[in-house]
Amino acid sequence: MMLLYLILAYSIAIVLFINRNKIINFSLIGLFLLLQWGFTIYACFHFRSSELDYFSFDSLGILLLLTLSIVSVPAVIHSLIYIKDNKDSAQSRGIYFAAIAGLITSIGAGYLSNHIAVTWIFTELTTLCASALIYHHRNKLALEGTWKYIFICAISITFIFIGILFLSLSLIHAGSSDLSFKNLLANSDKLNPFWLRLSFLFIFTGFTAKLGLVPMYTAGIDAKDKAPGPASALLSSVLMNLGFVGIFRFYVIIANTPLQHWANLVIGIAAFLSIFVATVYMVKVKNIKRMFAYSSIEHTGLVMLGIAAGGIGYYAAILHVVLHAFVKSSLFFQYNQLYKVFQTKNIYQIGNYFKYNTTGAMVLLLGFISAAAMPPSGLFVSEFLIFKALFEANQIIVLIAVLLLLTMIIWAFGKNIFKILFIPAVGFDEKTLIVISPWESATQFVLLAGAVYLGLNPPVQFVQLINESIMQLPI
Repeated sequence: MMLLYLILAYSIAIVLFINRNKIINFSLIGLFLLLQWGFTIYACFHFRSSELDYFSFDSLGILLLLTLSIVSVPAVIHSLIYIKDNKDSAQSRGIYFAAIAGLITSIGAGYLSNHIAVTWIFTELTTLCASALIYHHRNKLALEGTWKYIFICAISITFIFIGILFLSLSLIHAGSSDLSFKNLLANSDKLNPFWLRLSFLFIFTGFTAKLGLVPMYTAGIDAKDKAPGPASALLSSVLMNLGFVGIFRFYVIIANTPLQHWANLVIGIAAFLSIFVATVYMVKVKNIKRMFAYSSIEHTGLVMLGIAAGGIGYYAAILHVVLHAFVKSSLFFQYNQLYKVFQTKNIYQIGNYFKYNTTGAMVLLLGFISAAAMPPSGLFVSEFLIFKALFEANQIIVLIAVLLLLTMIIWAFGKNIFKILFIPAVGFDEKTLIVISPWESATQFVLLAGAVYLGLNPPVQFVQLINESIMQLPI
């Protein structure tokens, strides 16, 4: 089924790219959604099985595949609204939907990959698809963002490739050349520490471009700013989760070696610096999309702090990436409506949104509460568990520093959100006001409600998937 899914999904993407008929385009993207959900349901029914030797329907893959498929539905819905409102040409429309289909397919395949080289391949495919989405507006700023994204991702993908070469060298003494995660874990005690250390540094650094973590976080900021809102939602949620998968699967291996403490130190430094960078930029940011993007860096930093702390932090990290995907995508979906009303990204030229679009304003308010991890946000639960993990790991100084930085982020984030919602916009002509249908915000309320439900009252199956994802990590 995996091979059939890949063939059909990429075939639909190719036809979307070639076709110029609007009705056929819309029909094909709808067909792609049905295919995506059909494959997701198939994967759930074949839990713990493997296909094509390079893909496994394991707990982490299933969990994130479900997250991807859920976010994909509103992504397509809001893409259809976006294309309709902007009256894009037939060529731009075809390229856009082809890139969306290709991106979702590549991300899903990357989640399910059980081989580091296969994960690397699909990660590179996401770069190509995302680049087409970033350049959708066909202007100088979009071109600049696209080339910056391609350049940094090309470097990152090269780092991963070099890391894979070092990893193969570390495996020589095990008498095996199989770089599947299962084989690497089985032979973790035979891996050469020198080459393994180098491998981790390169692979970790490479995947930070997708995860949105220091040192290679800059590619994602411009990408989310320049891409259309629905595409930015995918880049800031499910694509970042692919970066997490690449790092986490390799971390499981290194955590079962004497290098775990060293790897935790590397991850912890990168995570703390990410939160620090997010704080610095959040305080002075003027662009609402970049504000959302820097908020994502803060959250990925927290996720990786959970990994570095260990214990309950492992559970909290995976819970956090799922909940963050729902919350952050809902904010980017709402951005489209905000831009439709004010025709600007500049926070200082936006205001009184509660008056002009009450339903959309509620999404922004609830999205802020969720992203800031205030009760009853589901992210409150995952962040609390991450803080608990840091406390139990005796990283008190780090915990205090992080809490101070998060306080500054919440202040800066809240100041901007409340300005957008309640303070009148300077020079805004209400005669040009575009009325937004409340139904356009329905999907965002569903995503936000889902994040609250999974955080406060998670189903047993959901908890089991997370627990099984971390069962190979040392306590």
